[in-house]
Amino acid sequence: MELDRLTLERLVPGLDKALAEVPLEVLESRQSPAVRLFRESPGPGLLVPAEFGGAGASMLEAIRVQRALGARSPSLAVATTMHHFSLASIVAIGEASTGFEWLVLEAVARDHRLVASGFAEGRPGKPILSPTMTTEKVADGYIVSGSKKPCSLARSMDILTASIAIEGDDGRPVMAVALIPAESPGLSIRPFWNSWVLAGAESEEVILDHVFVHHELIVSTTVGFGHQLDRLTLFSFLWFELLISAGYIGAISVLAERIFAGTRASDADKTRLLCEVEGAALLLEGLAREHAAGEHGNEAFARCLIGRYAAQDALTRAASLCVELLGGVAFIESPEVAYLVAASQAVALHPPNRTSMTSALAAYTQGQAVNVA
Repeated sequence: MELDRLTLERLVPGLDKALAEVPLEVLESRQSPAVRLFRESPGPGLLVPAEFGGAGASMLEAIRVQRALGARSPSLAVATTMHHFSLASIVAIGEASTGFEWLVLEAVARDHRLVASGFAEGRPGKPILSPTMTTEKVADGYIVSGSKKPCSLARSMDILTASIAIEGDDGRPVMAVALIPAESPGLSIRPFWNSWVLAGAESEEVILDHVFVHHELIVSTTVGFGHQLDRLTLFSFLWFELLISAGYIGAISVLAERIFAGTRASDADKTRLLCEVEGAALLLEGLAREHAAGEHGNEAFARCLIGRYAAQDALTRAASLCVELLGGVAFIESPEVAYLVAASQAVALHPPNRTSMTSALAAYTQGQAVNVA
């Protein structure tokens, strides 16, 4: 974890030390100060280009930061992934636009604004990109209604990014991204997350009841509402899958550190654990380097999913091995062991889950493009 923590300190100075001073059970609670500590640090601007006041981190640097955060607070790693995922999408949109996106990026970096993601997630019988929000076109913008649950950073967000359907140039519905200020009339928060695991991520239900969004805060795309992904959406998915996986690898890494530092486990067991944990991290780093080389298409997305599921399996094996090697006394004496094991397994819950992608990946082995169910 040395390189990951050095990267975190270089890009977000002071945050690792501040988190290390707070007990894990406090960082992971509903009253966690972790999001506040992140906001007070340069963290919100991690992915904002330097020209707009941010750190301009690469994907490789970002996944190292998220792994280090996951080792301190899995909840914070999950919450900030949603922020960074939204920012990466806005940066990508801004590169091909002359619109207002730069104002959002500058505000995030300068004023430490937090951005929550209201993009739709998996629902039975619905494509993953289908928005949960309804829209009505009015003068100067749209009226948006609906809800997103769970929505991380719900209690601390300044801006909500939400996927909505608007009419495209050809009259057919296309996906658009609405940037909705948290103080907008009609936006409210309802408690949703009942699990003790990852309670510090502020994952509640965000409700929009006839919220007006000015047309200048609507960013249109060309993607429809089947299963096909356009280049921008593929790019955003790549960021999400790698960042979210890195945080969970961090949660297991901190358990593995205890084993590597002790004398209880044999060299053979330590090597086995090393290969599981570092192998998963290296998978992500390799995919990040592909991204840096400009590989953002469907083939890169397919490899990203394969890497994510392989890392997911490695974390399951590593978690079991950590419990075994730490022993019963460590498990009984410290609730942190059980907590970190449980938190690390939540990686399987994030979209697109492997079950929904089974047919798509099987078709990929026959030369077809990977579409999202």
